[in-house]
Amino acid sequence: MSATFDVARIRQDFPILGETIHGKPLVYLDNAASTQKPKAVLDTLRHVYEHDYANVHRGVHTLSQRATDLFEGAREKIRAFINARDIKEIIFVRGTTEAVNLVAQSYGRSSLQAGDEILITAMEHHSNIVPWQMLCQQTGAVLKVAPINLVGEIIMEEFEALLTERTKLVSVVHMSNALGTINPVKRIVELAHAKGVPVMLDGAQAIPHMPVDVQALDCDFYAFSGHKLCGPSGIGVLYGKEALLKAMPPWQGGGDMIRMVTFAKSEYNTLPYKFEAGTPAIAEAVGLGEAVDYLQTIGMDKIAAYEQLLLDYATQKALEIPALKIIGTANDKGAILGFTLHHIHPHDIGTMLDQLGIAVRAGHHCAMPVMDFFGVPATARASFSFYNTAEEVDVLIDGIKQIIEVFG
Repeated sequence: MSATFDVARIRQDFPILGETIHGKPLVYLDNAASTQKPKAVLDTLRHVYEHDYANVHRGVHTLSQRATDLFEGAREKIRAFINARDIKEIIFVRGTTEAVNLVAQSYGRSSLQAGDEILITAMEHHSNIVPWQMLCQQTGAVLKVAPINLVGEIIMEEFEALLTERTKLVSVVHMSNALGTINPVKRIVELAHAKGVPVMLDGAQAIPHMPVDVQALDCDFYAFSGHKLCGPSGIGVLYGKEALLKAMPPWQGGGDMIRMVTFAKSEYNTLPYKFEAGTPAIAEAVGLGEAVDYLQTIGMDKIAAYEQLLLDYATQKALEIPALKIIGTANDKGAILGFTLHHIHPHDIGTMLDQLGIAVRAGHHCAMPVMDFFGVPATARASFSFYNTAEEVDVLIDGIKQIIEVFG
């Protein structure tokens, strides 16, 4: 498919891709939910626990110092990966969901008042809807939703119309997990900043598939999860501009986020530790740093180009099946193919494909408003990564044809 992209060699880095499911070679196409892990990440996790594990920060013994160096080294790797200005702007969290909740409960509760508006879009994941609904209940703010069109793109004229003097925060998905749509986030940031409105971007789906430069985007907050980035689960990142983070109160209280505690009062720690209460996911953070190293050895530009070829091929093959309808046909789209089959429930599609060794996701993908908009209860979703192949697309398409034959 690409003479300059050696996917066969890359696949050797992922032990799980050699698995068989129901006697069939695994075809793993559920990457939007979670990506598989290269051996480099697995080896790093094992090495940390076998040789370098202790609690980080403040420990004077050797293991604690080694663990701290690895943990903070991972923070620097991630800073460089997204081109943040300073490591103070990199907050370790459990994942994108926690990052959004942190911004909602820290920035939102301290700055929003009754009648203020939060602007999101109709294609958001639940984790970029529910925290804002909760914030609105707490503060009296109002949630506004910019509509999308039938190909799954934001209607930008409507978005601009909803961006008013009452808007105090915009939070938008960079790439939709249900539709694959890549939103014009740089333009969105420019429009919001012209009115003095800060912007949060949900980058959970975007960051595994394309280069991300937070300074070039000029977003105020950017969130992503390690497990979608070939890293461990239970670790993620909130990027925030230093001035905003400094002004925000802590979200959780406990150890490591303080400088001094008495029964009368507490003084909070400096950034980034002010937002990292308690023992962090130490080995997982180091593993995420290793995942970033691994991806950079391949090159995010090369990954993006290869995945585009793979999506184009899968889309072309899917369009040859009359009973198949693609949900999400935006012009600028990432490696996600959501679809329905006439009269066949997506859960049946997912179950039958599993019998053929093919892993796809079937359901509403934590994007129920998207499903409601397109008038479907759910979709089957094949989501691709750089270790997938054209041959695996062929296996998927053959599997879909078999399902159609079974259901008549």
